[in-house]
Parts: sequence; C-alpha cells; structure tokens
Amino acid sequence: MLDATTRSGGTATEPPPVVTEFTAPSPTATAVPLGLPARCTRVLLSPWARLALLVVLLAGAASCVLLFEPQRLLTEGWPPRLGGAAAAVVFGLAYGLCTVAFVPRPLLNLAAGALFGSQLGTGAALAGTVLGAGLAFGLGRVLGQDALRPLLRGRWLRAADGQLSRHGFRSMMAARLFPGVPFWAANYCAAVSRMRWAPYLIATALGSIPNTAAYVVAGARASRPTSPAFLIAMALITVPAVVGSVMAWRKRHHLSAR
Repeated sequence: MLDATTRSGGTATEPPPVVTEFTAPSPTATAVPLGLPARCTRVLLSPWARLALLVVLLAGAASCVLLFEPQRLLTEGWPPRLGGAAAAVVFGLAYGLCTVAFVPRPLLNLAAGALFGSQLGTGAALAGTVLGAGLAFGLGRVLGQDALRPLLRGRWLRAADGQLSRHGFRSMMAARLFPGVPFWAANYCAAVSRMRWAPYLIATALGSIPNTAAYVVAGARASRPTSPAFLIAMALITVPAVVGSVMAWRKRHHLSAR
C-alpha cells in the first residue's frame, strides 16, 4: 500500500499549526474584590478622617488642660520635685504640649518667670514656644492640610494663604512680633499653607524673643510692680500690642477698600 507521501508526489506536507487567539482578560472579570480591611484603611487615611482625628486630639488635649488647671503653677509651684535646669527642661516640654492644647502663652510665660526667674525662665519659655509651634505645625500639616486646602476659596483666606506661602519667613516674623494673631491660629494657618519648615521655625524662634522675654520678666518681677524691670517689661508688652492693633486695622481697611 502506498503511503500518503507517495500518493502526493513524494513531498511531505505538514499540517498548518493551530493558532489560538489570545483574549486579554477583562478587568472586571479579574479584579479581586476589595476586602474589608483595605476599605477601612482607605477610609481611615482619607483627608477628612485625618482632620477628624486632629479635632479629636485637640479637643482631648484642651479637656485635659481644663482639668489640670495650669494656672495653679503660679500658686502651688512646679509639681516635679526637680531643681534648676532639669526642672526648666521639664517645664519647657510641658509648655510645648500646653500651647498645642490652646493654653495662652502669656500665662505660661508669666509662670516661667515666677518659677525660674528672668534668664532661665526665658530660655525654658522660648524652647517650649518652638516645640509647641513645631508640634502644632506637624499635626496640622499631616492631619489637616489635605482636607482644608480645597476650602480656601474666600478672598481673605486666599490672600492669607498666598502671603504665608510666598513670604513665609516675613509673615511669620510679623505674626510673632505683634501679638494680634493668637499663637495657635498662626500655627495651624501656617500648617495649611505651603510654608516650609525651616522659615517657620526660625521666624518663630526669633520673632517670639521680645514678647516672651517681656512676659517672663514681668512674671519674675511681679512682686515688685514699681521696679524699673517690671515697668520696662510692661511697656514692651503694651507697645507691640498697640502697634499690631493699628496695623491690623489699617490692613483691614485697605482690604475692604479694594
């Protein structure tokens, strides 16, 4: 019997290869359903969830301060049984945490002067000021910036954000030198803006020196209100406040006229 090769003329022909068409899987068909832990993580890391966490943290810190009553420092003394520089370091740490919790800095500065005197008290108060400003800036930048920046639509809000973002050092120096803006408000406004860390901290440290030193000296000399040091300190407190109020009024009048 002749095989297939002989019948076809002596030339073997191979069958054509079978080509199978490759079809890309549909994304909807291969997508793995998002699990509950992943969804919870995405919700917890959303801008509004972080902002809510910031509000809860600040409310809790303020509540703790109200229960602690920091004004007792002026009447009962500094609670830790420490002395000298060690007590001043602990006070500086507590100072920074208290400023994050909205405790007024003048009260803390007066306490620093009454507890540690003019020189050591000024150092502790300035260290606490920079620490508190850094903590507030970090919390606001990490937890609040992404949620709050889209809300900057008003004229005044946009103007303030532009001033802080473009002229961070100069703006923060003015906010620290003239006590027209509350310390905590300047901290969180700077955090929401695009101000960088270094200008913010340097301007805070330098701009807070006159006002902080004046309050500390006033606290250290409070028992002698007629002394020259106390009178000079009160003048350094009053004059910047008046100048800052006049400048704020003129700036407001200028913006309203536009």
